This record gives sequence, structure tokens and C-alpha cells, in this order.
Amino acid sequence: MKLLYTTWPDPGTAREAAIALVEEGLAACANILPGMTSVYRWEGQVESAGETVMLVKVADAQAAATTARILALHPNETPAIAAIGVDAAASAPDFLAWVERSGHQA
Repeated sequence: MKLLYTTWPDPGTAREAAIALVEEGLAACANILPGMTSVYRWEGQVESAGETVMLVKVADAQAAATTARILALHPNETPAIAAIGVDAAASAPDFLAWVERSGHQA
């Protein structure tokens, strides 16, 4: 399993993307966490903006396709997307099995 960390400009765009990913069978689940402030450097300037975090739970086999779909759905030029590996030995087996099954249903 992979956990894809991604940020969105607002909860609405994150929710639309989450629904698409789950409906298309690319993700088992997406958690949307609004209210984050990011401070970052962009084109030589330090910027600050409100953002929404989305955590996407995907089967390993779906991670690349899910990342590609996030890139297609995202309104930003260079969206933050980071794949985080999940330690299966330290995770709940039934949860991991659910993610694996859910990621292949469309």
C-alpha cells in the first residue's frame, strides 16, 4: 500500500478530485484536511498560502496511475504529490486487504 500526500488550493477542488479517484477505482479512500498554511519558495520568492491536504490510500499497483490522474485533475502547475510507503508488518492486515480490494473496483 502507498499513501499519497498531496495538497490542493481549497477543500472543494480536493473533494472533487477525491470523488473522481475513488469512483474511477484508483483509490480506496481519500482524507481531506482543510486549513493548512504553506510557506514555500516559488520562482525566487517566499510565498505563503492556505491549502488543503489530501491523503490518498492506494494499492501499490495503483500508485503510478493514481499519481498521473492527480496530475491531470490538479489546477496547479506543479502540484505536491509524494508517495509514502506503508509498513505492512506494522499495519492492520484487514485494512491493507480492504485498500487492495477497493483500489481495483470501478
